[in-house]
Amino acid sequence: MIFKDKTVIITGGSEGVGAATARMFAVAGANLLLVARGKKKLEAIAEELRDKTRVEIFAMDVSDAEVSVNLFKKADYEFGRVDILINNAGYHKRAPFDLAAIDELATTIDVNLRAPIVLTRLAIPYIMEAGGGAIINVGSLAGRTMVPGSTAYAASKAGLRSLTYSLAEELRGSNIKIGIVSPGPIDTGFIMDDIDAVTDLVFSQPLCTAEDVAQVVLDLCGNNVREQCMHTSSRIFTTVTYLFPGLGRTLRPLFEKKGRRVKKRLIAERKKAEREKTGREKTGREKTAK
Repeated sequence: MIFKDKTVIITGGSEGVGAATARMFAVAGANLLLVARGKKKLEAIAEELRDKTRVEIFAMDVSDAEVSVNLFKKADYEFGRVDILINNAGYHKRAPFDLAAIDELATTIDVNLRAPIVLTRLAIPYIMEAGGGAIINVGSLAGRTMVPGSTAYAASKAGLRSLTYSLAEELRGSNIKIGIVSPGPIDTGFIMDDIDAVTDLVFSQPLCTAEDVAQVVLDLCGNNVREQCMHTSSRIFTTVTYLFPGLGRTLRPLFEKKGRRVKKRLIAERKKAEREKTGREKTGREKTAK
C-alpha cells in the first residue's frame, strides 16, 4: 500500500510500538493522528515527526466510548479522511488472577478489547468513505495459548484476535483489510519496566523490538496476510499448546526453565546499563563542577 497522504490513527502512539509505527508511517508520508493518555509524551513525538509529515495529537483514554467519537471527527476535520486505524494501546497489570484487583481486571478488558471494538466500529464508515484502507490490531502470543499469571490479559488478546478474524469474514469482499500482529515479548517499557513480575514462560519466546513489530504493522496494511505471528517458532509453539493443552502442561516446565535463563540475563544487562548510565551522569556532573 502507498501511504503518501493517507491518514493513520494510532492508539498508544506516544511510545513503544506506537511511536515506532508512527515514525515509519511518517517516513512513508502518511498524515498522523496520535492517541494516548499523556499529552506531554504525545507532543514530544509529534514535534519529532512534524518535519516529515503532518501530525496531530489527541489525548484521551481509549476506553471512553463517547470521546472516541470526537477522535474521528478531529481526524476528518484536520485531514478530510481516515484510511488506517492501528489499535495498539494496551494495558497489563500483572498478578495472579485470584489476587488481582477487580478494577485492574476491568481496565485490562476495557483498554485491550472493548476500546478496539468501539474504535473499529467508528472507523469503518470513515474508511469506506475514503475508498478503503486497513484496520490493524496489535495482539500478543498470549492471545493464542494459555498464559498462567496473565489470564485477563490473555483473554483480552484472544478476544482481539477473534474480533480480527470474525470482522474480516464479515467484511469479506470489501475494500477494508483487517489484520493482527501477534508478537511475543517486546523490548519496550511495557514489559521491561515490569520485568520482575513477568512470568518466566513469556521469555521462552524470542524477544523482538518495537521496530520489528512496527514493520509488520505496515506490511499487514498492504498484504493478504490475516495474522503475522512473531516468530515462526512461536507460532508453532502456541498452536500446539492451544490444540493440545495436556502437552502444553508437560512442556511448560522446560520452557519456563529456558525463560528463567533469558530473564536473568536481561535483568543483569539492564542493571549493567543503569550502572553505566549513572557513571556517565556522575562523570558529567564532576566535569561541569570543575
